[in-house]
Amino acid sequence: MQSKVGKYEKNLTVGPIFTQLIIYALPLMATNILQLLFNFTDVMVLGIAGYDVGSVGATNALINLIIGLFVGLSVSANVLVARFVGAGEKDRAEKVVGMSMLIAVVVGVVLAVVGFFCARIFLSWMACPSNLLDDATTYMQIYFLGMPIILLYNFCASIMRAVGDTLRPLIYLVIAGIFNVGLNFMLTYWLRLGVVGVAVATVTSQLISVTLALVSIIRSKGYAHLDFKKLRIFKAEFLEMLKIGLPAGLQGCLFSLSNVVIQSSVNSFGDVAVNGNTIASQFDGLIYNATDGISLSCMAFVSQNLGAKKIDRIKRTVWQSLLVSTVVGIVTGSIVLLLLRPIASIMTDNPAEVEYAWNRAVIVSTTHFICGLMYVMSNTMRGLGKSTSAMVVCLSGSCLFRILWVNTVCRFVNTPSALYWVYPVSWVLTLAIFLIMYFPTIKRVSAKLNASVAFPTADITAMAEADGLTSAADGEVAKSCDISDANADA
Repeated sequence: MQSKVGKYEKNLTVGPIFTQLIIYALPLMATNILQLLFNFTDVMVLGIAGYDVGSVGATNALINLIIGLFVGLSVSANVLVARFVGAGEKDRAEKVVGMSMLIAVVVGVVLAVVGFFCARIFLSWMACPSNLLDDATTYMQIYFLGMPIILLYNFCASIMRAVGDTLRPLIYLVIAGIFNVGLNFMLTYWLRLGVVGVAVATVTSQLISVTLALVSIIRSKGYAHLDFKKLRIFKAEFLEMLKIGLPAGLQGCLFSLSNVVIQSSVNSFGDVAVNGNTIASQFDGLIYNATDGISLSCMAFVSQNLGAKKIDRIKRTVWQSLLVSTVVGIVTGSIVLLLLRPIASIMTDNPAEVEYAWNRAVIVSTTHFICGLMYVMSNTMRGLGKSTSAMVVCLSGSCLFRILWVNTVCRFVNTPSALYWVYPVSWVLTLAIFLIMYFPTIKRVSAKLNASVAFPTADITAMAEADGLTSAADGEVAKSCDISDANADA
């Protein structure tokens, strides 16, 4: 029997799909874009204060690489809670919530130690320009000291979104973001602390948002409730989290690995290229975060409706999500081209850096809507229980292909433009593979669900495992990767 949902929670298994999709996605899109704008402010304040913005940009791909694997576990928390909402299993949802909080703290502490002591070594491996190395190392060390806070917020936000609550994470981000902007100006511009000020402001604002989110799930009466008695490992649910989270996290990690290779190539063009790339990537993040809101919404709908065994709603959700993502991607891409030059000119007084940012945007931003479609299909496959398949497709179609491109095409045509064409080409290739996989996958899942009609809803997990349906479980994305960083990708 379906348990009563909490005050802010939504049942995504009933009602008009398109309307619900938009209502669910808009706060999520706004959250992603606001997060980007606050990150954008970090870079802008740094530039206005006269510091090299590349010292922050040089760390993005590396940070995503290190934390990507573990953020995949927040993906699994989202998917499992959403599925248990659809299946009406409140106790199991609360077990996942409790485990998630414990995992976030433990993993966060481990990453803090690794990131702090190994920052300079990792950046040196990436051929970070010597004039940026000291500041980039400092920024990365402070950022990783706040990793327990950052991961804890990612888990809290993923759980709240899983139950249909996308509004409160947006409100919390606005509160924390305003504080972040003010602290940025105070520490970086007025007190002249440089990257130290930017990093401290970022971590401190995250502390505000995670405090608000934790209070919310502690006080919740619905599926997202944090019961302190369940702050421990539950074997069955933990294994399911690993089945979902490890493939999703590994995919995010591999994506970031390919971006590390690309960032290393950018670094080889010098600090002007690094700075221009950093500026342009902030604009690309506008498109990525907008379309990512659609793909994450699609995943939540698919996960809840899989738990409720409503295959027709899953099919309609996928196609409507593709349509909305296309429109959003094209519109935001056009906005980027209109705004890039004037805003980039505020961030830097070097015309060469502005031109570098523009050339990148012409190639990447205009085609970024394809990336949005790719993520809709990727998250759909995870929601259907094919997280491992999604990982393999992204590994081959994007990650390995990008590394191959850098080591072949870019060796013959060693220009920034040749390097950036790897993005749209890899998106098209990966999207095509996902579309080919989708039709037989949805047919098999439909057959399994129809065959299980005679069984209680609570037995869906055991049946799915017997058929391989949850070999990777019912997966989500990511901020990410709910890595909120705008460069998660691309």
